Amino acid sequence: MPVYWFALALVQNINIVNAALIFFIIHVLVYPSSNGYNSYMDRDTTSIGGIEKPLQPTNQLFVFSVIMDVLAVLLALIISPLIVACIFIYIMFSRLYSYRKIRLKQYAIIGYLIVILNQGGLIFFIVFHAANQDTNAVVPWLAIAFATLLIGGFYPITQIYQHKEDKDDHVKTISLMLGKKGTFIFCAVIYAFAFTLLYIYFSSVNKLFLFSILLLFFLPVLIYFTVWFLQVNKNISNADFKHTMRMNKIASICTNLAFITLLILNHID
Repeated sequence: MPVYWFALALVQNINIVNAALIFFIIHVLVYPSSNGYNSYMDRDTTSIGGIEKPLQPTNQLFVFSVIMDVLAVLLALIISPLIVACIFIYIMFSRLYSYRKIRLKQYAIIGYLIVILNQGGLIFFIVFHAANQDTNAVVPWLAIAFATLLIGGFYPITQIYQHKEDKDDHVKTISLMLGKKGTFIFCAVIYAFAFTLLYIYFSSVNKLFLFSILLLFFLPVLIYFTVWFLQVNKNISNADFKHTMRMNKIASICTNLAFITLLILNHID
């Protein structure tokens, strides 16, 4: 959702109907369906995502995820063939990521790239085009790179408590490959690159004051991240479900508020 608000904030002339429709397609259909399909394939028995004790998935979950995907593609037809193609690509990669006979998530680097390119860069591209009155508007590549790195700097942290479960399932995530302390360092480096690109973007459009405001919203995330890392350095068991979910909540609230604020400020006459 932060990527959605960020992309929308950079659209000069917003098509409100299409913006609302693409929000529904992504957040009510595509993303929940992807999570559902992933759960169906993984059949996790320990904490996963935001659920501490997940129920075992049923065949109905698989069928419902397919129905949601079909509906997403059909609704995307209302916007444009380009958006249909992009939504279809997102769905296909989310399936290849989890499907047992291919299961791209078992490869640390490939799985990581698929997630950040789809949830970051592709979602930004979809929203920017779908919500834009100007069908010929050029997508800012620095913003796409930032959106990709924004997901790239956060996603490994969400895997940090799942190492045992992933090992047992023969999945080598980027977090498992880096180790728990290495995951923190890697995410910090990626975030540093991300905000460097964001600074360059706002500098190029002469709106550094907006960059400064965004930094204020990200300050609580940085503080919690640093404190948590220090706790993990003292005791590795602190890289657990409880701390991860707290990080998830703080980051979600702050990033969404940051980009909603950017949306408002960028469209004040």
